Amino acid sequence: MFMFSHSRFVSLSTLLAAFMLPAAHGAAPLDATPVNTFIGTQDEGNTFPGASAPFGMIQVSPTSEHYAGYRYSDARIRGFGHSYISGAGCWEQGGQLQVLPVTGLIGPGGDFDTGKAASFDYKRYAATYSHDGEVGQAGYYKVQLSSYGGITAEATALTRAAAERYTFAAGTTTGHVLLNVGQANERHSVVGSEVQVLDDRSVEGKITTKSFCGGAQYTTWFRITFDQPFVTHGVWDDRGGWPGARGPSQQGEARPHGVWLSFDLKRGTAVTAVSAISHVDIEGARANLKAEGMAGGQVLGFDAMRKQAQATWQRELNSVRILGGSNDDRTVFYTALYHALLQPMTGNDVDGRYRGYDNAIHTARDWTYYEYFSLWDTYRAQNQLLALLRPQRARDIANSVLKIREQGGWLPRWGYANFETNIMTGDPVTPFLVDLWRYGALKGREAEAYTALRENAFGVPPHGIRAQGRAGNLNYLSKGYVQYDRSFISKGMDVDPHHGASSTLEYALADSALAVMAKSLGHADDAKLLEQRALNWRNVWDASVVDAPTGLRGFPRPRQIDGGWFSDVDGTYDPRSERGFHEGTAWQYQWLVGQDVPGLAAAMGGQKQALQRLDLFFDHDALVTDPGAVRKSWVVGPYSYYSQFRYNPNNEPDLHAPWMYTLMGQPWKTTTVLRAAETLFGNGPGGVTGNDDLGTMSAWYLFSALGIYPDAPGSGRFLLHAPRFARAEIDLPKGRTLRIEAPAAKPGERSYVQSVSVDGRAQSRVWLDWEQLQAAGKLEFRLSPQPDTAGWGTHGRDLPRPPADAAP
Repeated sequence: MFMFSHSRFVSLSTLLAAFMLPAAHGAAPLDATPVNTFIGTQDEGNTFPGASAPFGMIQVSPTSEHYAGYRYSDARIRGFGHSYISGAGCWEQGGQLQVLPVTGLIGPGGDFDTGKAASFDYKRYAATYSHDGEVGQAGYYKVQLSSYGGITAEATALTRAAAERYTFAAGTTTGHVLLNVGQANERHSVVGSEVQVLDDRSVEGKITTKSFCGGAQYTTWFRITFDQPFVTHGVWDDRGGWPGARGPSQQGEARPHGVWLSFDLKRGTAVTAVSAISHVDIEGARANLKAEGMAGGQVLGFDAMRKQAQATWQRELNSVRILGGSNDDRTVFYTALYHALLQPMTGNDVDGRYRGYDNAIHTARDWTYYEYFSLWDTYRAQNQLLALLRPQRARDIANSVLKIREQGGWLPRWGYANFETNIMTGDPVTPFLVDLWRYGALKGREAEAYTALRENAFGVPPHGIRAQGRAGNLNYLSKGYVQYDRSFISKGMDVDPHHGASSTLEYALADSALAVMAKSLGHADDAKLLEQRALNWRNVWDASVVDAPTGLRGFPRPRQIDGGWFSDVDGTYDPRSERGFHEGTAWQYQWLVGQDVPGLAAAMGGQKQALQRLDLFFDHDALVTDPGAVRKSWVVGPYSYYSQFRYNPNNEPDLHAPWMYTLMGQPWKTTTVLRAAETLFGNGPGGVTGNDDLGTMSAWYLFSALGIYPDAPGSGRFLLHAPRFARAEIDLPKGRTLRIEAPAAKPGERSYVQSVSVDGRAQSRVWLDWEQLQAAGKLEFRLSPQPDTAGWGTHGRDLPRPPADAAP
């Protein structure tokens, strides 16, 4: 991987890559797959720059003032935490076990005054640092702390174990390492903690936190072992410091707590710590450390672990190879791939044990149990990317979701560690699992999966189960819509009736997907009913609503439990209002009808009128003149979801909207929108638009750049559009490779599809089925600087059928 000096975001290695010759078959060589982990660390991208393995359990990354962990503009580092989520939008996102190297006197009246508990507050002792020379690579992080005489901090990570190396300034005789177990990320409340110094090299403990949008409590166990003995140590709590104390020491909520370890640096200024965590118990943390962080009874050397970590990432990243574009283009692409492969995270320890949603210990034998499922986000793009690139992981992910239902009583929506948060609304688990079924990831488990999905689609979880499921089902099943009711009792922060209109649209889309599965599995009656319910979007479509500034008529609108349309206190309804919609407005959600595009167009007055509305939605004419117009037309702020009538690239509900042009016979406009949207992704801290949401925005970018995008859930279709790069190679199962070629493609320039061929045969349809995609060897696009408005993809016969007709 390349080293980036983030004062300029370029390096000698990056420049040299520009002169490297292509590898075999014209693909990019392995060494030309740069990753800049600082992309997304500003402007609420909420990524972290530190070290993680692909789908890793443990991450080591710096913590500053931001609730997600690290924000590029923050001036001080409070510590290096050991658990992070990439790109989520809620507060309380990990950072347990904050470690910081320091110097100075620890004792009465010292730099760390043992008589004052406040001395051990990480907001007080946080270190200043420099971006000059700061390194963020896949599997490796490095920063120079300017406080405490200057200390170089490095981190690397494998799946279940990580290593940190702290190099103190030359001439330093004594260095300390603070292990803070009482503080995690900003706004991440530590409910309780326990820590114990075991011997002169090792510390163990556990940290219980209340995490993610005020969710349930869960515990992280840890063990950390050093490559050399510490000569003194102590424990701090809410009363101050206790020199020589070993513990076990316990503390309650929001109480100062931790240990300091002091090292004699006369024989060397570098101290290496190897750590492991577990969500099962301390035995799990010990086993994980022994399996991945030790060798020959000694802690694994930092350089040895880094080499192993980065080799793993090189293999992962090299499974997709691109040709063309600048160094920045390549860095943005491979960083997006990196971010998309960080989660869901490995949940079972090395011995297979994991903590289930029943809080009992279970064992995954010959498969991997995964945790952290942001389904409302990931069902739209990241799920399909993993199924394409990592089919074995996709099978284990599908099995993990079914295990959550088996052990927790219901399918999840936003699963965090081993509990359901109930964050977000709608029914994301249905399109998520149906797509995995459609891609073959549920082979052998079809009946079990359908039973679980049918239960979810036709019922509501019992009161005693934490999951809310389709909380709006009572009204939806009887009246065909989810009522808008802000006083509806919720088991968490969100619940479907609080956003009744958007929940109705999400339910209907999910019903459409499940209808495909039901039909394929022989459940004809269910399929017929679900197909009917897939049209329930029409029950929240009010043809009388007028958008005053544009004069457009007909929009989704929330309905109340008595069937009446919702009106504001003045008796009006504004389709630019957020009332009844989750993180959006009627303008964004009107396009969430991929299961019935002809019906949607008809509701808008016909296809011509629907396309004109799309033009207005995207500010299409302005994009043709200047793709950079998106920063004025679309992007208002990272969380400006409301009072908007344009496309919102910062959030998920309208991610698919650019392809509505393709589905209505104007595919060249999809290209115009995509090339403009891609300008929002850049090689810098602000290079992710909005929260990355566990790789969702990154997955969207990858599909956009590659020339394929998943159509409506359950359809098994991938829509085709002009690729960004001249060539891409994607490794598929059984040793196969899919080559996507578009010789005329140049990043930064618009070129439109004139024709498409698959293995030399003309492809007039605007999509490939999953089976075609898996069998294809070469997908070739012929591009032109000017669109052919009567050519490829403009004829009705080349547009897809409704998903319910697309079952395999």
